Formats: sequence, C-alpha cells, structure tokens
Amino acid sequence: MKLTILGSGTSTGVPEVGCKCEVCSSTDPRDKRLRCSALVEMDDARFLIDCGPDFREQMLRQPFGPIDAVFISHEHYDHVGGLDDLRPFTRMGEIPVYANSLTMDHLKMRMPYCFVDKIYPGIPKMQLIEACPGESFRVKGIEVMPLEVMHGKLPILGYRIGGQLGYVTDMLTMPEESYRLLAGVEILVVNALRFDPHPTHQTVEEALQVVERIAPREAYFIHASHHIGLHARVEEMLPAHVHMAYDGMEVTW
Repeated sequence: MKLTILGSGTSTGVPEVGCKCEVCSSTDPRDKRLRCSALVEMDDARFLIDCGPDFREQMLRQPFGPIDAVFISHEHYDHVGGLDDLRPFTRMGEIPVYANSLTMDHLKMRMPYCFVDKIYPGIPKMQLIEACPGESFRVKGIEVMPLEVMHGKLPILGYRIGGQLGYVTDMLTMPEESYRLLAGVEILVVNALRFDPHPTHQTVEEALQVVERIAPREAYFIHASHHIGLHARVEEMLPAHVHMAYDGMEVTW
C-alpha cells in the first residue's frame, strides 16, 4: 500500500500570499504546502482523497493513470475546488465521487453543469455517491469505511481505507464511535493546524492526544498553516513515530 501526500497545507496554502514570516520565506521545500489532498494506491486500485484547487498542479508531478474513486471530506473550497480538473482522468471512464449528503447538495449547486441531464461536451464525468458514517462500501474490492468527525460544529467525513489507513482532516473533535472505527489502523493521517487553539481545527497537542488514543504504528500531521512554524523545527518536537507530512511525501507499508 502506498500513500502520497499531494498537499499538506491549510486553506490559504503556504506560503500565504503577502506574508513574509520565516515559514513563508523558508527555502526548505517541506515548508511549501499546497492545499490538502492525498493519493492512495493499493493492489490495482488508485484513490484520491479530496480534490482542492491545487489538484492540477499536484497531479502534474505524478505518473498519469486512472483514478478509481474520489473520497471527499467536506464541501469547503480547499477540498473540492479542483473537481473540474478531473476531466483528463474521466476520459478513462466515469469516476465515483463519495461524499456526505450536505457536500453532495453543495456540489450540485456549485457545479450544476456536471450533474444535469443534458451535459456539455468535455465536462468531467462524475457520479456522486452518498457516503454514510459507519456504513462501509467497496471499490475494486477494497473496503472503505466513512466515519464522522466534527469540523467545529460541521459534521464531516474521515475515511478508513483497506483496514490499515485512517485519514482525517479539518477535525476539531471526534465522536466515540469514530474512535472505534479507527481502532487498529497502522497508519493515521490527521490534521494539526498550529500550536494555538482554533475554533474548528485541532492544535498539535490535540492531534497528539488523538494519536495516543488510536495508537497507530506511524502518524502523519497534515493541514498545517504557516503559524505552526518551520517543518524541521516541529518535526524535532514530535515523538519518533509521529511526523509532519510534506508535499510529495510517500509512505509505503
């Protein structure tokens, strides 16, 4: 199984436009963070988690090949703004896009040209499929379990894929049932925005508490803002099995 971090940054990306802080001015490539997305490859299946506005740029760096499904966490632009750029991939066939009901409704409003009876030639061919927390489904024989987490007061989705990988972004809190659904994962990807409290996202300390409770073999922090500090400095502060993810990072197991 292989996980590629396509983007590890928060909604504004890093560097943030107009900012001259030490992170935004850093020459370390690990401090350059596109909006959050990941590619998961298992057996002959290839899945995309979220499809933000940097998707085209991210996929120019990857070998071109089919995408068998897209798993959307929620409807915010930094997680869905690149869906129209799926067009080259849908030439190989329609792509199922899994999301909760609220996200499905919002996508239909934002991209009505993709979900009408008479479609315009060249649009991305996508099929919206509702993903319900606690109700698993299979894509190309791989089991996927959606689970609910809270993005402030907004219920959004995390995913357990193939039993081994847990992926959660934009979370502030997690219901007890979702902890149960993530029990036993080997690899956990989870958001850690910064060190100071935020009303809708976890801090580094809160993310560490989640990692301690779920107890994966390895954990990777995503959705970081420039306020978190330099990648190298934060990495030194973390336990040995917990890492700051960075754009282009590959994890295999």
